[in-house]
Amino acid sequence: MIQQNLLQLDFGDAKSVDDSLSAVARGMVGSEILKIAADIRQMVRDGKSVCNLTVGDFDARQFPIPTVLLEGIKNALDSGETNYPPSDGVLELRQSIVDYIGREWGVEYPLGSILVTGGARPILYAAYRCVVEPGDKVVYPVPSWNNNHYTWLTGSQGVPVPTDVDNGFMPTLDLLRPHLSDARLLCLCSPLNPTGTVMDEPTLRSICEAVVEENARRTAAGRPHLFLLYDQIYGSLVFGGARTHVPAALVPEVAPWVIALDGASKALAATGLRVGWAMAAPAVTARMKDLIGHVGAWAPRPEQIALARFLADEASVSAYREEMTARVRMRLDGLYEGFSAMADDGYPVRCVSPQGAIYLSLRIDAIGREIAGRKLETNDDIRKLVLDEAGLAIVPFQAFGLEGDTGWFRLSVGACSMEDIAQAFPRLRALLDPLR
Repeated sequence: MIQQNLLQLDFGDAKSVDDSLSAVARGMVGSEILKIAADIRQMVRDGKSVCNLTVGDFDARQFPIPTVLLEGIKNALDSGETNYPPSDGVLELRQSIVDYIGREWGVEYPLGSILVTGGARPILYAAYRCVVEPGDKVVYPVPSWNNNHYTWLTGSQGVPVPTDVDNGFMPTLDLLRPHLSDARLLCLCSPLNPTGTVMDEPTLRSICEAVVEENARRTAAGRPHLFLLYDQIYGSLVFGGARTHVPAALVPEVAPWVIALDGASKALAATGLRVGWAMAAPAVTARMKDLIGHVGAWAPRPEQIALARFLADEASVSAYREEMTARVRMRLDGLYEGFSAMADDGYPVRCVSPQGAIYLSLRIDAIGREIAGRKLETNDDIRKLVLDEAGLAIVPFQAFGLEGDTGWFRLSVGACSMEDIAQAFPRLRALLDPLR
């Protein structure tokens, strides 16, 4: 029944309402990637062909989740698994994660080290909240994902450490060491979002050893310790001879100070299922569990039940991983080969050989040039040009905390097909022909 004469609400002056919100809320910067996505949706609605390389997500038509996992979720729902899960995660899943970590990384965590959450983001936020006080220093390399936003939300002092392409945009101990003596949190990610590169074993080992040494000094001085937040959400997506390494396996002495995170989002193309997990000292996960409980950032119970059984099925995990890695690598290789051919033909592009995750780093060296009547003065000028004129949707590295208009962009392959990629290159070549 349609009601008549509904009361029309008047919310007054929007600026006046906004000015009354907290300083944290008013100073927040929304996701740059989501803003770019709005432009893409409009182009698609207008009937234009777009190769969407922006979102760190998966098109289910290109990357379906494992069939066994999907059936498990349906069965869990049919069985009535729809109530609250335990605040630290369903016991069966936590045990499966312990076993999975042992198989994958060769380290054994106790059950008390495992905390299951609604995806990996709550772990990142909880780690910040449980480690840093307002004003504390948080050290992280740039480009990297969302550390600049989490420092703002927690009132901590971000210390971005710029990296360069010669090291695959990975930090070295020499770059980080000057900042460790007064930091409370060091944030690392490998394979890295946004670059698709992997930290090598000697580098990670040296950084972990430096954390152990720093904390030995702090113990002697009675100072709070330095924690290492290690994001390995893309850890199973490596190729081309690269290998994922984890801190506790390389330097066991660093284990008390590492908060590692993983999940189903990327490894299983299951971003919408919202299941992530933390691996840390039980004293740390106990505090994080309380924080997660207050904000209700639990993973859905049916997904937890199904994932517990899937992770325990080693054969199914292995078979899906092989298929998933092949699909990702085929797309990344297609992009890398296409851009390498353009570089060989004299176009002003450069990309880094992909090693992991779902990303490719691309440089379009066009700052200060003019194309199609447009003066290109910023990365965003380039982004808009290649989107409007070539239907290629990419994300500037500024979205990942790297300042300066360097011409570097992230390309993500989770939402594109090989046909999308093939169709984009002729358009991009035609657009950049004047710069050859």
